[in-house]
Amino acid sequence: MTTQQLTQQIRIKKSFLCIGLDVDLTKIPQHLLELEDPIFEFNKAIIDATHDLCISYKPNTAFYEAYGIKGWQSLQKTINYINEKYPEIFTIADAKRGDIGNTSTMYAKAFFQDLNFDSVTVAPYMGKDSVEPFLAFNDKHTIMLALTSNEGAFDFQTLQTNGTRGEAELSGAKELYKQVLETSKTWKNAQNLMYVVGATKAEYFTEIRKIVPDSFLLVPGVGAQGGSLSEVCKYGMNTNIGLLINSSRGIIYASNGTDFAEKAREEALKMQQEMQQILK
Repeated sequence: MTTQQLTQQIRIKKSFLCIGLDVDLTKIPQHLLELEDPIFEFNKAIIDATHDLCISYKPNTAFYEAYGIKGWQSLQKTINYINEKYPEIFTIADAKRGDIGNTSTMYAKAFFQDLNFDSVTVAPYMGKDSVEPFLAFNDKHTIMLALTSNEGAFDFQTLQTNGTRGEAELSGAKELYKQVLETSKTWKNAQNLMYVVGATKAEYFTEIRKIVPDSFLLVPGVGAQGGSLSEVCKYGMNTNIGLLINSSRGIIYASNGTDFAEKAREEALKMQQEMQQILK
């Protein structure tokens, strides 16, 4: 899916909602545990109930890896179901991968070719040769961590750097996350980059948009983590919308009863309607 197609879906659905499929067997309705594949059945019900209200689904792979081979099989069934029944949906593998070049190539093949996701999240700490293998895939998107919503983000991401790399002078002192953003723009196939920016850091969006004005931003942290949708849109939206607002727990765990899918739809609808008003 191209960014133009993604923007088109936003305008058609009047939504830029991404739903995180982070399935915890201790939180899903008890009656599903009696089924052969409770993770897939949970996902399928959520997807069928919300697909017209969102433009993206984002399974966090840790919630599948934790259950071994059965978890991976549930993930594969989930992505296959989305791709076959709702091909207009933009899919994100929230895997936060990033390693030396040949390893990153294998990660990219796993998510882009074998599982056929549209995008994957990556960590930039090891630099361009750990990210460029993902960027080499045409019509696939690499969503790089830039400024995250967790408490520990301030340990490194907002530190002031002195603008030097060894003996080579760079562009002066600035926060590390800004250096990451600026450097990533010089990498091969950087047009395939999107960025993760946490909603709890809304005051930073103006500075981020100065560096990456046209890129899509995946924004977790609205809802359960306290981020404000209106604030994010005020400072982060661009002419092509440019935002994917993720909500996981607030939607998928709206109920743990037999009405879980209906309640999930109600919560997704609330967000979609708020987004529709913002888009007007």
